[in-house]
Amino acid sequence: MISTSKLTKRFGADILFEDVSVLFTPGNCYGLIGANGSGKSTFVKILADQMPSTHGEVTIGKGCTLGYLRQDHAEFDDVAILDTVYMGNQDLWALHQERELLYSKTDLTDAENERCGEVEEAFGEAGGYTMEADAAKLLNGLGFTDDVFSKQMRTLQGGFKLRVLLAQVLFAHPDVLLLDEPTNHLDMDSIEWLVDLLRRYEGTVIVISHDRYFLNQVCTHIADLDYHEIRMFTGNYDDFTIASLDAREQREKANKKMEKQIHDLKTFISRFSANASKARQATSRQKLLGKIEVQEIKPSSRVSPFLRFAPKRRLGDKVIEVSSISKTYDTTLFKDFSCTIGKKERIAIIGKNGVGKTTLLKIIAGQLAPDTGSVILGDTVELSVFPQDPGEVLQPPETQAMDWLKCYSEDKEISETELRSFMGRMLFSKDDVFKPLQVLSGGEKARLILAKMMLEGGNVAVLDEPTNHLDLESIEALNFALDQFENTIVFVSHDHRLIRSIATRILEIKDGKIIDRTVDDISA
Repeated sequence: MISTSKLTKRFGADILFEDVSVLFTPGNCYGLIGANGSGKSTFVKILADQMPSTHGEVTIGKGCTLGYLRQDHAEFDDVAILDTVYMGNQDLWALHQERELLYSKTDLTDAENERCGEVEEAFGEAGGYTMEADAAKLLNGLGFTDDVFSKQMRTLQGGFKLRVLLAQVLFAHPDVLLLDEPTNHLDMDSIEWLVDLLRRYEGTVIVISHDRYFLNQVCTHIADLDYHEIRMFTGNYDDFTIASLDAREQREKANKKMEKQIHDLKTFISRFSANASKARQATSRQKLLGKIEVQEIKPSSRVSPFLRFAPKRRLGDKVIEVSSISKTYDTTLFKDFSCTIGKKERIAIIGKNGVGKTTLLKIIAGQLAPDTGSVILGDTVELSVFPQDPGEVLQPPETQAMDWLKCYSEDKEISETELRSFMGRMLFSKDDVFKPLQVLSGGEKARLILAKMMLEGGNVAVLDEPTNHLDLESIEALNFALDQFENTIVFVSHDHRLIRSIATRILEIKDGKIIDRTVDDISA
């Protein structure tokens, strides 16, 4: 069990949350949601004792252990992958190190021999004899093969480092599990593995995620951080969406009813307060008026960008023709693949991390040459591209966001006022439009590139992991905008809901082959 009492966090005059008192109980999984910048990660860091609160306290049940998914991906660079996982259980890791040291000695003192017996017994009781198998099971579930276990963490790219750190925090099987964006950089198979693990987890889980499918699969409750407070809802993300809308509508209806009552009372008082025969009734209504309080409906920190993709040029019937393409780096990613992508088709490219999804997307878009074969784009095709790495297009880094975006406007005479208004709909407020590209957050970079796509007005949308850095509201807005787009879409994603709601066709890369199939073959 873990709870907070009047927990408050301020940064100067800015309040993230105030007087938050909540209880998280064993056997439940709580999805902590809220707009970007609302304080979700800060709240979890305070729970994990990684950051102090401004006021209030956190209480953890007696004897409860706590695991926190680390965000410092470089901390274990000089440590072997398997050892990094072991270090998640600090007591077992200490026994393991001492045991290894004692057994490495050729001559032991009597005291050391006695200590060997003590360590061996404690090591066994702590799960030492199954630690390698337990750690391997976690790593295998997250997509690692046994041959990489002895390699150092520095040999892994950021996404795979995060997987090892996830295995590390799961290894100790803590009573309270705090996970900040655990699905980032996970492919669909690894997300399914994590879903299954968390469903069976007996402790308390508090997870931050922008993956709607994941939240729906694992959450028993939603903790909504909004209005500088946390409100608890029973059920998953979809349940929360319905319940929160209903609750707001009920508050608005109650307020309208009270406002009408206030208006009627004021009218009566104004009309009859000077009338001797009605004076007593007017006085009675004045007292009643003083007791009525209209409930304040605070403005939500949750806002959605306005996204609409309107092609400027009509798309012809011939869109993309792929003929016998192959690509090899250290291994063959795929070979001799052919397909025709037609008008209004929506192609999702899926597969495990590292199989070549981005490579295939770039080849289809004509941005990368295949080793063999060819890709022919139709004469009317005008691409709008969302790259996986924002740095590919957000250049030079010192450029102000508004100046960068202006370059993509067909109207070169567009005024600053018009451009600021457009960026405002994409949630760039006030002086945010003058930020250099290099200081933008991940969410801001994603929204700026989506704004570029809207200004370009391309008739074929090409997107590589567009939801990675977006909050739930922006993901919903993007989902809607793509659903409304009537032309061809080709995209890479691990987002189940985006795939199932948008895609009409799937290209899955698996075992060096590309499997062309329908979206119905993807599990719900």
